[in-house]
Amino acid sequence: MSLLRTKSIEQSIADTDEPEYQLKKSLTALDLTVFGVGVVIGAGIFTLTGRAAHNIAGPAIVVSFVIAAFCCALAAMCYAEFASTVPVSGSAYTFSYASLGEIFAWIIGWDLILEMFLGASVVAQGWSAYFGKFLSLLGVTLPSQISYGGVIDLPAVVLVLVLGLLVTVGIKESLRVNLVLVALKLFVVLFVIVAGIGFINPANYSPFIPPAAATAAAGSATEWATQPLLQWITGAAPTTFGVGGVLAGAALVFFAYIGFDVVATTAEETKNPQRDLPIGIIASLAICTVLYCAVALVVTGMVPYDKLDPSAALANAFAFHGQGWMATLISAGAVAGLTTVVLTLMIGATRLIFAMCRDALLPMGLAKVHPKYRTPWLITAIVTVVVAIVAGLTPVGVLEEMVNIGTLSAFVLVSIGVVVLRRKRPDLKRSFTVPLSPWLPLLSAAICSYLMINLSVETWLRFLIWLAIGFVIYFAYSRSHSRLETGVGIRPDMLKAMEEGHAPANPDDLR
Repeated sequence: MSLLRTKSIEQSIADTDEPEYQLKKSLTALDLTVFGVGVVIGAGIFTLTGRAAHNIAGPAIVVSFVIAAFCCALAAMCYAEFASTVPVSGSAYTFSYASLGEIFAWIIGWDLILEMFLGASVVAQGWSAYFGKFLSLLGVTLPSQISYGGVIDLPAVVLVLVLGLLVTVGIKESLRVNLVLVALKLFVVLFVIVAGIGFINPANYSPFIPPAAATAAAGSATEWATQPLLQWITGAAPTTFGVGGVLAGAALVFFAYIGFDVVATTAEETKNPQRDLPIGIIASLAICTVLYCAVALVVTGMVPYDKLDPSAALANAFAFHGQGWMATLISAGAVAGLTTVVLTLMIGATRLIFAMCRDALLPMGLAKVHPKYRTPWLITAIVTVVVAIVAGLTPVGVLEEMVNIGTLSAFVLVSIGVVVLRRKRPDLKRSFTVPLSPWLPLLSAAICSYLMINLSVETWLRFLIWLAIGFVIYFAYSRSHSRLETGVGIRPDMLKAMEEGHAPANPDDLR
């Protein structure tokens, strides 16, 4: 049994035609762009901007956004090439399976499960916080025991359950709701930019990069765990702000861009994936980058960075200037914005697990689709229950960085995978290709790796524990049940294609 056995492109595409695993094709380039914008613009723009500026980078947080965007742009091109070549559910997991091998595909799939489950739960709690704030502005107060920070976060649980039902009914129906909420969210974001310009004080941009300062944890017993891994390795004193703060800020606000990669998980439900997937991925990232930088400049210009509210910077920036009605409007926009993020992450999680189940790395019985709605209803139910429990009962705020490290690790392997697949399968038709290959994909992998080592030591420890659990599951179950190991479900015409050289004829692939 080879750990590096690959699933051929032909076999991956053929699997999508099996009736019991066939998804409904209904999405266009516009749907995908809206889908991407819907998940990217959310928690980052409404929460991370203020916290990162206040705690880490100051007004230079806009530079952090640019660095993170540059990293994501390189990775986005790699995703676009893969998605147009391998239009199959699973995103980075499927791409790694086709290029790097099964063990890397499993690692990526396991990491992305962490990203999407935890990301949806974290954002659901953030939605609950803004929802409570919005109700309080209207004069309604929820009981503390069943609201954000209480014994059970009931609003977050209800949100996840409703969205789970929506995802089950159908992805097209989900995206119709998403379209309305994204339109409202974009209106609020543009409102913040346009209205906020009038309150900008240029003096707030000085100093643009605040001088480096020792962190509050410096000298404490937990200093080693909370400092970035790079600082721990080099022995540098933990600091915030300065150039190091700008780079650490980029690693943190990277969370704000998570989502464009989720577009690739809808490949099987796209009418013309070779053309529409690259458009959806790159267009959504470009739109969000411009909006993020504009909002960061406006907010840090409205309020001195050290007076920004880390939890609700946008709304409170207007409250700082006595504009209460504007704060209410922005809170309503945040509720709509965070709703779309949770929805999109839940869709991405179901499609990822669907692809892993279809390959039998997870139980195949879970991958059946609903006979009427043509959605993976059983997986959707599991995702909904798990996310609702975590969002409702677990204080997950301290785990936000784990979402980043899981995604960055996926970006590293996808970037390397582009180079590997170019060498292994130069014959494949590629509707979109990364320019200056292999140099740009390798640069993408290097930058993503650098951002990873700017995350905290405790984040790396948790990540390694999660990987260890994943390896136990892989070697105890997935390796021996894999369709590449057992041959279950591989149709005769696919075996014939392998024998004729249309796909790799590795004996390990045919067992």
